[in-house]
Amino acid sequence: MTATTFFARNEGTLDRVLRVALGLALLFVAFTGRGAWGYLGVVPLLTGALGTCPVYSLFGFNTCPVKR
Repeated sequence: MTATTFFARNEGTLDRVLRVALGLALLFVAFTGRGAWGYLGVVPLLTGALGTCPVYSLFGFNTCPVKR
């Protein structure tokens, strides 16, 4: 597996929107002082913003409707 295929876009629009929303919600929890675990929201926020999920790449999963 090359870096190009590992970081290829593999998330669809709905998947990306949900990840960004979840990431922002978790970061809000962290910034309001309700729990440091909320900083994990950076992970779904970044994967949603970039449109690629390394775990999806490892397992060959793809929710992006665009053909490669």
